[in-house]
Amino acid sequence: MNTLLKLNADNLSSIAESTGVAIPTYDRSQVTPGIVHFGVGGFHRAHQAMYLDRLMNDGKNLDWGIIGMGVMPSDVRMRDALAGQNHLYTLTTKAPDGKEDQRVIGSIIDYVFAPDDPRKAVDTLAQDAIRIVSLTVTEGGYNIDPATGEFAQDNPRIVADREALQAGQTWKLQTFFGLITAALLIRKEAGKAPFTIMSCDNIQGNGDLAKKFFRTFATSVSEDLGNWVRENVAFPNSMVDRITPETTDDDRADVARGNNKGGYLDTWPVVSEDFTQWVLEDSFTQGRPNYEDAGVQVVDDVEPYELMKLRLLNASHQGLCYFGRLAGHHMVHDVMADQRFRMFLLAYMEREATPTLKPLPGVDLDAYRHQLIARFGNAAVKDTVPRLCAESSDRIPKWLLPVVRENLSAGRDVTLSAAIVASWARYAEGVDEQDQPINVVDNLKERVMENASGNRSDALAFLRDRGIFGDLIDNEEFTKAYVDTLNSLHHRGAEATLDAVLAQVTV
Repeated sequence: MNTLLKLNADNLSSIAESTGVAIPTYDRSQVTPGIVHFGVGGFHRAHQAMYLDRLMNDGKNLDWGIIGMGVMPSDVRMRDALAGQNHLYTLTTKAPDGKEDQRVIGSIIDYVFAPDDPRKAVDTLAQDAIRIVSLTVTEGGYNIDPATGEFAQDNPRIVADREALQAGQTWKLQTFFGLITAALLIRKEAGKAPFTIMSCDNIQGNGDLAKKFFRTFATSVSEDLGNWVRENVAFPNSMVDRITPETTDDDRADVARGNNKGGYLDTWPVVSEDFTQWVLEDSFTQGRPNYEDAGVQVVDDVEPYELMKLRLLNASHQGLCYFGRLAGHHMVHDVMADQRFRMFLLAYMEREATPTLKPLPGVDLDAYRHQLIARFGNAAVKDTVPRLCAESSDRIPKWLLPVVRENLSAGRDVTLSAAIVASWARYAEGVDEQDQPINVVDNLKERVMENASGNRSDALAFLRDRGIFGDLIDNEEFTKAYVDTLNSLHHRGAEATLDAVLAQVTV
């Protein structure tokens, strides 16, 4: 029995020869750093790093290599996995018709785990070659005060970083806000141009939010620094889209099994759907890669595209996951095999989400909505319902509640949106319809589960948290639709409730 080769630079050519997998066509020894990225996970590796690898395979932008940077204890796993294979990894994309594309991505060239040596992390960020610092730190990573929506200045780690920066003690820094701001301060004091901070997270106006929060933090360190950041640092908005489930042992086994020619060992491959989209505002301080040559839509105004994606795709994910989990489903494609779920999501997108969008010339929204249904049903991707249910307290307020508020303000119906919120409330009770425990994964887990524990004695208990829902509890149109759905979920279950809600909006 032949021993499988391990993915690394020394074995790369042999792996390509023995398996036929596509490998970088460029000389990675000639790739130099230009980007530091916080949040190197599956999505970044299937998306931004893939686009850059595509450019490099065309002989372009070899001076824009990516250095990954981690700040969370869990990032150690990614550091070690990538370091053990020269920062190479496998990306497999899977189409609904079963077609697969497998290739090795080489655009990440190093990884720094900041807690090991914060001063080294700052020096890495501050070096002249770094022209972009990008972020995929999830909605929960931006230190948002859930009650106010503002930057949480009193977060103990933020307080500690502020004091460390004021004392010049970079070796004490803990957060990406502190590390990035320290590097900007070095640039400022040296009279050098700053890097661009490029958010790629699923937040409406992600660049605007990053701009506001970094300026707020920098100003809290010193007013002079805050003014310099305000006047000199670019924060482009972006919209990113590619369904990328968490890597499983089955995914690793698939790479090892390979095709009829054989496989190889990859510690942390990535699997995603074949669809990908990136819409990026053209606002950079020190230039950027030729992203448009790799299929990125570089535009002047991202907002119409991001609203389309956040309110149709992301909010629809929330529309399927809680109902689906309550009904006993674990895989997203199993949920989508049920016609009632497909009809519910299409009705939500058509009746409630689409009226809140801005004009999108040249975009066929009906085709886009049906394309989303097909993407959700892609069994080859093996996306899971629990993944979509995670971090709901970060997601629902940003993706769904703006739809609710705009429709209420315009006098439009909110029955379907209210049903989604009610399904979250029922899910947060922590037990499904088969009396099986639900592992609620949320930054505010204890809070939302405590709120949900009162659902059966007070149908509005979950909504009474104004820090999450604001004044929605005061709106009778919303609360009536919400209570009707929640009561139905308690007495009839998810599937019968969906049937009833659909009957109500389609009569």
